[in-house]
Amino acid sequence: MAKQKPGIPQGTRDFSPEILQKRDYIFDTIKSVFRKFGFQAIETPAMEDLSTLLGKYGEEGDKLLFKILNSGNFLKDVSDTELMNRDSNKLSVSLSNKGLRYDLTVPFARYVVQHQNEITFPFKRFQIQPVWRADRPQKGRYREFFQCDADIIGSRSMLNELEIIQMIEEIFTKLNIRVSIRINNRKILAGIAEICGYPEKMIDLSIAIDKLDKIGFDKVSDELIQKGFEYKAIENIKPILEFSGSSTDKLNMLKKILSNSEIGQKGIAEMSEIFEYTEQFDFQNELKIDLSLARGLNYYTGAIFEVTALDTPMGSICGGGRYDDLTGVFGMPDLSGVGISFGADRIFDVMEQLNIFPTTNQQSVRLLFINFGKNEEKYCLPILAEIRKMGFNAEIYPENDKMKKQMSYADKRNIEFVALAGENEIAQNKITLKNMKTGEQSTIDIPQLIDFLKK
Repeated sequence: MAKQKPGIPQGTRDFSPEILQKRDYIFDTIKSVFRKFGFQAIETPAMEDLSTLLGKYGEEGDKLLFKILNSGNFLKDVSDTELMNRDSNKLSVSLSNKGLRYDLTVPFARYVVQHQNEITFPFKRFQIQPVWRADRPQKGRYREFFQCDADIIGSRSMLNELEIIQMIEEIFTKLNIRVSIRINNRKILAGIAEICGYPEKMIDLSIAIDKLDKIGFDKVSDELIQKGFEYKAIENIKPILEFSGSSTDKLNMLKKILSNSEIGQKGIAEMSEIFEYTEQFDFQNELKIDLSLARGLNYYTGAIFEVTALDTPMGSICGGGRYDDLTGVFGMPDLSGVGISFGADRIFDVMEQLNIFPTTNQQSVRLLFINFGKNEEKYCLPILAEIRKMGFNAEIYPENDKMKKQMSYADKRNIEFVALAGENEIAQNKITLKNMKTGEQSTIDIPQLIDFLKK
């Protein structure tokens, strides 16, 4: 019987050295900007107690949580009746008390509460780690993927929203991705729900219109009707969502329509303050109000952001928003925060499709010493050590194989230069350096080799 070919779970991926170099370029770019703005790195465990995760993402989010079976005999506390009833929700309570994290924001809120006496507020943290969702895998959507999060917690100032926008601008400019930065406010959405007569259904409204760009208004309308909205109310919502004009035009329109909504007016005031700040800067990327932007996660309470690439279809590659009481569920109420999450995997896919990764990578090996034998090894090894000491990536071929094989190795690894040291070079205390792209070669002494690599 033939052995089954090994594989990996659907929605996950292996990463080759070449891909990891590109991914690290993204991570390093994002980290450098986070640090520039004063954010500090933390890490949290891959798994959390289910009590930490459940109920924080809404009903749809809870369904996508990966649950981990309890250790040992996980069936020992389950009765035969429970097994026969096959109620997966009730069974999961008995079988599992831990789950893989769905995002980095809820674990961060748990971290803040647990370590509050060690933290200086406002606390600016960043976190780059994988998260897991039991979603249906498709283009740009994976079950295991990395998030690059930055959050400011312990401050209600709109300056924090400005910094979020500035970081988005700088990161995507550095990555050479043209983007549209869309912004809305959950208080405005609450105001819309209020003037339509359904203030208690703001979450249902947000979840539905968050799908507007994917399924269109007719299907959003159908979903709202199923949630109990009357057709007339939905018709009143449509012109608000479809209103075109500048951000100033949209704010003026909202001031009139939401004039009787206190919470709606608060959202408009927050949005106006953010745009007053942004007017002081010349952003290269588009920044606009999008009243159809909702972001389905329940914990957002104020400004919300979403970023899409302009030059290739991919969906959201970055998103976030303001949350006023996420830590409250862990016993620390009224601690406001705002954060942003960069989707590294989608950013990678965008850069691959646009072919905009740098052609050279600092992680790549620049120089390979050809191995001609033991005597030549003794000559080359101290030179190799000196080159590495100076911070250059270099290696020596480990075997005294045929020249053709060693050169093929250098070519396949995209190594820029090879160093050859045979009897003649050793006698003259020199090295023959060959450019693998042009084929040009010259015999130089060791100080010249060092100077060449510096340049």
